[in-house]
Amino acid sequence: MTLNGANKLRKELNFLKKISRPKIIQSIIEARKHGDLKENYEYHAAKEQQKLCENRIKNIEIKLLNSKIIDIKNIKNNNLIIFGSTVELENLNSNNKEEYCIVGEEEFDIKNNRISIYSPIAKGLIGKKIGDIVYIQVPMGVLKYKIVNIKYI
Repeated sequence: MTLNGANKLRKELNFLKKISRPKIIQSIIEARKHGDLKENYEYHAAKEQQKLCENRIKNIEIKLLNSKIIDIKNIKNNNLIIFGSTVELENLNSNNKEEYCIVGEEEFDIKNNRISIYSPIAKGLIGKKIGDIVYIQVPMGVLKYKIVNIKYI
């Protein structure tokens, strides 16, 4: 996991523990005041929220505990594409410029051009350098890229 990804998870964990959890507990306390718990929708909804929140907290804690956190700035890269690199590509099929950051599973966000290390594109780019032409098999066919720039940010 990148350092940025770990920091994002820590921020979410802090929010869940200090903001969400107390609000949910308060909702449960309020819902209990409304009488019979068997047919109390607000109580059951709050308990479901509590379950989801606690599961997410546990999930984040496990991920942070078991992940190796990598600060891309402190890794010897030999001017090659590595985990955490931001890569500027020229799509030779469409002549469009594309930029991707190669991240861990928890950080992946295609809308923000953050691709999983396990994606076909990332697998095809790892170990390559500026100027290389790469052919990457994806479900839509074969993509042809020229590597224009690599950033380690």
